[in-house]
Amino acid sequence: MANNKKITIAVDAMGGDNAPGEICKGAIEACKKFSDIEIILTGDEFKIQSCLKNFKTSSQIRVVHTTEIIQPDEHPALAIRKKKNSSMRVAMEMVRSGEAQGFVSAGSTGAIVAGGVLVVGRLSGIDRPALGVMLPVIDRPSFMLDVGATVRCSPENLLQFALMGNIYSRKILKVANPEIKLLSNGSENIKGDETVLGARELIRKRENLNFQGYIEGNDIVWGNADVIVSDGFSGNIALKMGEGVVQGLKSLLTDEVRKSFMAKAGLLLMSGVVKKLWTRFNYEKYGGSALLGVNGAVIKAHGRSKAPAIVSAISVARDFVDEDGAQLIRNEIQE
Repeated sequence: MANNKKITIAVDAMGGDNAPGEICKGAIEACKKFSDIEIILTGDEFKIQSCLKNFKTSSQIRVVHTTEIIQPDEHPALAIRKKKNSSMRVAMEMVRSGEAQGFVSAGSTGAIVAGGVLVVGRLSGIDRPALGVMLPVIDRPSFMLDVGATVRCSPENLLQFALMGNIYSRKILKVANPEIKLLSNGSENIKGDETVLGARELIRKRENLNFQGYIEGNDIVWGNADVIVSDGFSGNIALKMGEGVVQGLKSLLTDEVRKSFMAKAGLLLMSGVVKKLWTRFNYEKYGGSALLGVNGAVIKAHGRSKAPAIVSAISVARDFVDEDGAQLIRNEIQE
């Protein structure tokens, strides 16, 4: 950590399916893991303190009371503008003012994207933000963006996503020369719609990018790229399809095992392997999606996040701040 400075992360304690209990628990665990962070929990102080009293309190945590919550079914931009005393908006205001360097929430994706642009502020030179997420795939983890921030993209947007993904992979994930691929409906150069074809030409011409052409949906699971570039519509579908397949296989395996004694015995013998596989593909291990293209560390945690996933999301925010990710992206775009 440069200069041994504390990193302050504002955490929306009221966002997500398991708020505020699991959010508070995750904050406590994160403070145990990282001695160089301070956490500000924003939300209903009475509910937060009621949760915190169940744990050994930490001097690294403080609470800021807010009176409003942004619900998942609200219009994102409208909610961010109107609910100025919401737990999400107040936490983002702290990043904008410099009181905090990072932000974490398991709340509404749309509201987080809107707040990232309207409150934290978009980086100069970036037209649209992108949500990037680590995919726990087979060969090597892949960083995919966008997975939901910008639904409709221009070729220039996808070029900017490639530049941001390259920086994130090199500086945050420590990949020496990231292989970048563009999500398309085939591997041949003629595949793709006008946007994808246009983006391919723009990305291909950038000498500082290790562009390796297209990647198809069925290749994502094999980890055939360090960075996968996509529009937010296709990326979100691919991400949720992957999550659904993993959950579906787990459910099918559980159902079949219940039907057979031999299957139960076999599963007992393979319990160690099954546990390792589930851990490897568990989203909680990777925690949060970074909203790239905004002026700070804005991290979206999964809506179903429990404490381990919140710890991981806080870790993502901490690493992004430590590497000064926003400034790195700003410098790259200006060049």
